[in-house]
Amino acid sequence: MPAKTHKPVATHRHTEQSYAAEEDAVALEEPLEIRVDDEVFAVTLRSPGDDQELVAGLLWAEGLIRGRGDLGSISHCGRTDDAGYGNVIEVVSAPGKVIALEETTRRGTLISSACGVCGRRSIDDLCKRTRPVRSARTLSASQVSDFVGALRAHQSAFAVTGGVHAAGLYLGDELVVVREDIGRHNAVDKVFGRMLLDDRVPLKDTVLVVSGRAGFEIVQKACVAEVPFVISVSAPSSMAVDLAEAVGITLVGFARNGSFRVYCHPERLV
Repeated sequence: MPAKTHKPVATHRHTEQSYAAEEDAVALEEPLEIRVDDEVFAVTLRSPGDDQELVAGLLWAEGLIRGRGDLGSISHCGRTDDAGYGNVIEVVSAPGKVIALEETTRRGTLISSACGVCGRRSIDDLCKRTRPVRSARTLSASQVSDFVGALRAHQSAFAVTGGVHAAGLYLGDELVVVREDIGRHNAVDKVFGRMLLDDRVPLKDTVLVVSGRAGFEIVQKACVAEVPFVISVSAPSSMAVDLAEAVGITLVGFARNGSFRVYCHPERLV
């Protein structure tokens, strides 16, 4: 059964002509405690659903796993009739593997839905694991616009709430996976986690499209996945631009209404 994405709330709507009671839908946001071999790794705020993908993508981005073969199982803890069931998830290492939680990777505080590196004890450690992203793939201006438009058409939770982000991954011209979440970074982790669980990583010559701001954490995750294109409908941050320039990612921002701005490596745009 698909996870609930929103809940109804009572509001009062004001317009220039009226003031009336009206029901609205707000995006669900709940905590998820992530345990790895009985040790707490992090607590993150996310939209419920696709939690196995979220955890797999997060562990991969953090460098704790190298691929599907490092994972034994990912499952929710407790009984389905327990209060809060679904908000604790346990990762078990594959036989013969050890997912080691070191002090540099363990999250010290709550990871909010706004920032993918909140609680990270060392951002420098994230940067040390980046490597050049090489690709001969090019995109046309029309493809950039088409990719953004296709993603928007798949944002069903956003259409109801207006309060969630989306990430989509293109292989060739095909949109192969789309995930929505209240956190930008969570949506990306869910996309990459799906591909990892399907044993389809790294993601060379693919295109990542995101509906929100392109921050550092988005580009860092794309770098780990070896994705050469990151396209955002909104603005990038300074750290995102610096990292994309350094590793060789073509970073596109403000892609909307047929126009866009290329911040790094424009040679891939034809």
